[in-house]
Amino acid sequence: MVVRSHTVLEGMLVRERTRLSAKLGRKEVWVDADLGCGNHIAEDATPAFEQARDLALRACLEEMLVDVEAALSKLEVGRYGICERCGCEIDWARLEAKPQARLCIRCQHRSELGH
Repeated sequence: MVVRSHTVLEGMLVRERTRLSAKLGRKEVWVDADLGCGNHIAEDATPAFEQARDLALRACLEEMLVDVEAALSKLEVGRYGICERCGCEIDWARLEAKPQARLCIRCQHRSELGH
């Protein structure tokens, strides 16, 4: 049962890696060095917003891809599903919902609270 579950989760991770890699490959972010050189501040507002949004989206996708790659690496060495903070097993329901989870739900909650 555990091996089968790992196989299912590994398939989910591989599909997510493919999806994220494809999105990053298509998503180009152009940094406009002339931004802010317009005649009026309103002329630059939309391009500045779009550039900032694109940079933030790219950073988020890259971070997600790093998490997926880390989970796949853990699968290879037999450390998948182990909380990086407390060393306990991560609940299967959490892994099914978020296969790249690094922390158990308790440690994730503590992390979000700043503990």
